[in-house]
Amino acid sequence: MTASFLPLTVDAARRAGAPEVLRNALLTERAAAECWTVLLAGCELVGRRGLDSQLRKLSEATAEHVGTRWWFADGTVHRRRVARAQENLVAAIAEGDGQEFALAFVGYDNAMAGAVVCAGIGKHRRPVEGSTA
Repeated sequence: MTASFLPLTVDAARRAGAPEVLRNALLTERAAAECWTVLLAGCELVGRRGLDSQLRKLSEATAEHVGTRWWFADGTVHRRRVARAQENLVAAIAEGDGQEFALAFVGYDNAMAGAVVCAGIGKHRRPVEGSTA
């Protein structure tokens, strides 16, 4: 499956060896495609609800992958970016605005992928010789 809504997140999860993040990203991708179809068709909110819960599941899987310590310490900036992007996306879904939905997904994808990548960099970083880090 080629990711249309979360290409960066799917790629980051694959490269990071994060199977739960990848699984949830693909499920979110499917829910986003269904929601997009509903938005374009001008249908009611009923078809959009599954995406809200799937976004939360993806965020939770990402938080588990990166680790609580990183998520609430060095990753705080990323955690906040993800939360803001998710809020923007949920607002766009509620408004039923296709353009806002597409723009919000770009921001969400960037925030999620950034968190996965940056957490992985921290995990593999070696301390500088002579430092106590």
